Amino acid sequence: MNGLAKRYFRVPRREIGYLRFILESYDGLAFVSTLDSAEGLVEIVYPASRRQDADGLIDALVDELGMTEQAAPDANANPA
Repeated sequence: MNGLAKRYFRVPRREIGYLRFILESYDGLAFVSTLDSAEGLVEIVYPASRRQDADGLIDALVDELGMTEQAAPDANANPA
């Protein structure tokens, strides 16, 4: 299996830095991009080959940080 998997979440704004620190401390497991800091929207990207490890950690962080999974944002949407 190859490629990248992506998941999107709304995270309390004050927790974005902590989320990034925790995920990126697992060397090469996952990376976080902030898509909208005002809304707390982040994208988490990880190698599909490491899905089991990444999903386990992400699921634990969902509970800890109160993250809410979101659908992928529409790249064709025009901002208001």
